[in-house]
Amino acid sequence: MFTSFPSRRPASLAGAAIALVLSLGACTADTTTTSAGGSEAASTTGGEAPVTDGAAQVQVTLAADGVDTCSLNFSQAPAGPVTFTVTNVSSTAISEVELQNDLKILGEKENLAPGLPASSFTVTLDGGDYTVYCPGADPETQTFTVTGDAAAEPSGSTSELLTQGSADYAAWVISQAEDLQTGVDGLKDAVDSGDVEAAKAAYIQARPFYEKIESDVEGFVMPGFDPTDNAGNLDYLIDMRESSLDEEVGWSGFHAVERNLWKSEEITDDTKTYAADLSTNVGKLVEVVKGLEYRPEDLANGAASLLEEVQSNKITGEEEAFSHIDLADFSGNVEGAKQAFANLQPGLEQIDPDLSQEVADEFGKVDEELNKYRDASAPGGFITWDEKNREKHAKDLSQSVLSLQQPLQKIAEKVATAN
Repeated sequence: MFTSFPSRRPASLAGAAIALVLSLGACTADTTTTSAGGSEAASTTGGEAPVTDGAAQVQVTLAADGVDTCSLNFSQAPAGPVTFTVTNVSSTAISEVELQNDLKILGEKENLAPGLPASSFTVTLDGGDYTVYCPGADPETQTFTVTGDAAAEPSGSTSELLTQGSADYAAWVISQAEDLQTGVDGLKDAVDSGDVEAAKAAYIQARPFYEKIESDVEGFVMPGFDPTDNAGNLDYLIDMRESSLDEEVGWSGFHAVERNLWKSEEITDDTKTYAADLSTNVGKLVEVVKGLEYRPEDLANGAASLLEEVQSNKITGEEEAFSHIDLADFSGNVEGAKQAFANLQPGLEQIDPDLSQEVADEFGKVDEELNKYRDASAPGGFITWDEKNREKHAKDLSQSVLSLQQPLQKIAEKVATAN
């Protein structure tokens, strides 16, 4: 099958909160709100969500009524399965909803463009407080409370906690790879249609999934190829950049499509070939990640590697040389790094609680800095990362990432040597 080299890169966790149309604590009865545009938003019943077909049902509504809001019709649910159904009525600033426990993403929906059909995710929750996170909303986070049996605190030896966290992370990587497949298939369809603008939109939607997990998939070489041959290297075939072009292998993957869409503003037969090959190679990648197992230090090294990727390729503007959506990639890298850390956190808290808290605090500061550059009207949801904006903002972004890198890089040794 494939040869795996244990290099890993980080992804980003974007932090956004949900603006409440309702007051979370006060649950008034059966009030329905209407957006400025006349669209009906979620009923503001409040209280505990009803259970239908075995799962509590919660409606999440994204809207723009002067400010962009993310509202829940119920702020509580009983312990057990909970289904969150997300509808974007009119917000262009909010395209993502996450349910988090501490820093770990338990469920999420992305690419939530206004007017698209509702989509949902279901998670099984124990009692306690969770965070609904809607990047771009005002406010960005809100508390969702689950009543009933509280979740047992993580128990067992440090080694057991780290092993379980690694297994949970492996499952998350598989889900991201499968979403990546959906994204690149959509890109291929848009390219095949000949619609340049639709293809650009599909490209932007597909990119974050790779950025979240690229440290886990970097370095896979297909059977029969020498490890130094880029023609068999899945990371090259999927994510090569102009700056890393191997003349003997040629253009391939995401950035070959990006070049044609943004630089030449046209779809050629070559563009269609690039998009088709990208879909095929991502399909191979999906099968690879299903067989991956991780050691705790792999997660830590991968998170650190993702932040190095931010510094070396995103802040410099090298990654998205034609589309200039580097800050969307930046956000994806940070999200992936945060997810890896969150899965190590229960074990790390037993090893070095001060370091665990320091890393969590620094992730928050990176999110805060990155959020300054969100722009709902821009492709990818952030300001265009052109030369002018890089000169103005790169130093501040780089410093925030550096402050996170320093404590984060200490984790691998801590978890590798834990009992």
